[in-house]
Amino acid sequence: MKWFLKNLILLAMLITITIIAKPVIADSANDQNTQTNTSGSNTNITGGYESTTTTTYEDGATNTTTSTSNTTSSSTGSDIPINSANSPSYSAMSQDVCSMGVSGSISTLGVGISGGKHVRDLNCERIKLSKVLYDYGMKVAAVSILCQDERVFEAMLMAGTPCPFEGAIGKNAIEKWNKYDVERPDYDTYVKKLETRSIIDEELAEIKRQEKDKKLAEEKAKKIAESRAEETEVIVEEMVEEKPPVPVHD
Repeated sequence: MKWFLKNLILLAMLITITIIAKPVIADSANDQNTQTNTSGSNTNITGGYESTTTTTYEDGATNTTTSTSNTTSSSTGSDIPINSANSPSYSAMSQDVCSMGVSGSISTLGVGISGGKHVRDLNCERIKLSKVLYDYGMKVAAVSILCQDERVFEAMLMAGTPCPFEGAIGKNAIEKWNKYDVERPDYDTYVKKLETRSIIDEELAEIKRQEKDKKLAEEKAKKIAESRAEETEVIVEEMVEEKPPVPVHD
């Protein structure tokens, strides 16, 4: 903290010096100078100076010299350089540390700020802990700590080898996870999956019910058609039996 405050004070001092300092403007190569001589010669002076010399030879000599110096400088905001801010460099120190460095900086007119920090990689820590537990012979514990990850939990369940639940494994573990489903690491995804499957099951059940009703209607229509055919056949047979014989003449 003291190191950070010290650097911040130094940065503020540098910014103050930069703001107070004035730019130096070089001499222009296109100065307009005028020179008027009545007699003799004068040396041309550059750098924004105007020199005039007048000499008159009459009853007496009169020498008049006038010197004027005008310097004008102007600057706009576009000519002022913006300070740069460099982000600090952060490293993971070694390959056995689950941490990564994050840094950033921002620079505006007269002010520049930079900073950085280390961020823990929780997934890296989980993998390393699992390897250590496996090396100690704690295979179930090694799998259990990996199962804290939602992706591993779902993959184990899809493979038919559910994650352990307080010592229960296999079928018993599945029953425990279904009973206490709020403890699942993929609970939100699990609930959405159940809702989606419920909708699909309802649609399939409706399709099955419609097919069943259609089949029943076809069977009913078939029975009615068969019944009507039998009635028609009976009526025809009765009409044939009741018809009197036709007499035959020699």
